[in-house]
Amino acid sequence: MGDFTTDYLIVGAGAMGLAFADTLLAELPDVSITIVDRHAKPGGHWNDAYPFVTLHQPSAYYGVASLPLGSGQIDSHGLNAGLYELASGPEVSAYYEHVMNRVLLPSGRVRYLPMSDYKGDGRIVSLISGAETRVEIARKTVDSTYLGTSVPSTHTRKFTVADGVRIMPPNDLPHLWRAPDAMPRHFTVLGAGKTGMDTIIFLLNAGATPDMISWVAPRASWFYNRKSIQPGAVFFERTLGAALKMRQAIGEASDASDMFLRMEACGWMHRISRDVLPTMFHYAVSSEAEIALLRRVTDVIRQGRVLALEPEWMVMEHGTRATAPGTLFIDCTATAVERRPPVPVFQPGLIVPQMVRMPQPAFSAALIAWVEAHVDGEAAQNALTRAVPLPDTIQEFARAELVNIGNEGKWSANPAMRAWIDNCRLDSMGKEIRRVTPADTDKMAILMQMMPATMAAAANLQRLTA
Repeated sequence: MGDFTTDYLIVGAGAMGLAFADTLLAELPDVSITIVDRHAKPGGHWNDAYPFVTLHQPSAYYGVASLPLGSGQIDSHGLNAGLYELASGPEVSAYYEHVMNRVLLPSGRVRYLPMSDYKGDGRIVSLISGAETRVEIARKTVDSTYLGTSVPSTHTRKFTVADGVRIMPPNDLPHLWRAPDAMPRHFTVLGAGKTGMDTIIFLLNAGATPDMISWVAPRASWFYNRKSIQPGAVFFERTLGAALKMRQAIGEASDASDMFLRMEACGWMHRISRDVLPTMFHYAVSSEAEIALLRRVTDVIRQGRVLALEPEWMVMEHGTRATAPGTLFIDCTATAVERRPPVPVFQPGLIVPQMVRMPQPAFSAALIAWVEAHVDGEAAQNALTRAVPLPDTIQEFARAELVNIGNEGKWSANPAMRAWIDNCRLDSMGKEIRRVTPADTDKMAILMQMMPATMAAAANLQRLTA
């Protein structure tokens, strides 16, 4: 392949890169785009995900703006019954192939270079042949990899594993049937995040009994209650009502712990163990049925992170623990979205997509593309796209939520931007809110309280983050 020129070079064909490309194509019909990615197929980390993974949020919140993900069904059975569908990992991967092959490439304005590495300065190197191509970037580079995603199958472990210890990522669990004579007698799940939760649910649904599972969970976490973040008209009162109660809880909180307890009391948050006050929050989402199932596992080990796995014991930050005979360790310690400090989204010759609304990476990238297309000047662009700092602890949630509220306020004050958001597929409630009339008394009652509750929440968040 010879050298060429492109208007925009997007590094990374994951959720944010593709959402950005999709919206930019729609808003700037004369631009050319080149997408470079190391994977063989579009979809970013979904290519490496464990096979039983699903989205945590309803499918309506994910993907690209121009193409729905899923069928828009409400699940009738299982742990998500009564709530909008969650796309599985294979469904998401197939969706992104469809986006590339049926939406982006047919435009004639997109060039896709898989299994290629961008080295900077316009240098693209094929991972297969090593051949180098030079690209002239007429407008900007878009680095959609800044918020890198670490998954169990590709991450580097931060603990040592002695010879003779049996360990695998969750990706390999569905293949245990191939060696029935070597089936583990006990499972120890390492990691307290959503991957660890998914793994335990998989094991329980596959027939493991709770006493067969140990869970090394260094920190307890809070989770969004999925029933409170449902999209669309069917759940309007529930979702907006829960959001109102959440803002009221924030406005009344005395500190971080009190804030989360208040959000739990109103149904916005929940936790697995009622006896432990969580200190971690990563925007993970779960259903009440999932939480109830996880509570069946009682051997939860809270002795800090694992430092070493030996044949007969685990070495942790705060002690050791004997290993049950025939144990299989399942490594779920990958960090998911890496905690990197926010940087300006718009820089000279460079766009760095980040979360501008948490926890919605696809919507954030699409909105950043709209700003690129319609707002002039980096200062004005950055004023509308302040990156939300990703929290790790409950104390850090306050600053993230304050930035969330600030961004929403600026968007609402921009009529053109507000109109785009209201019609964007990735925003579930804007259009529904605009449809409310004075005759909808219950809905109007919620909306009339939302602004004063949001202002009170913002004021209290400023106090808490001072």
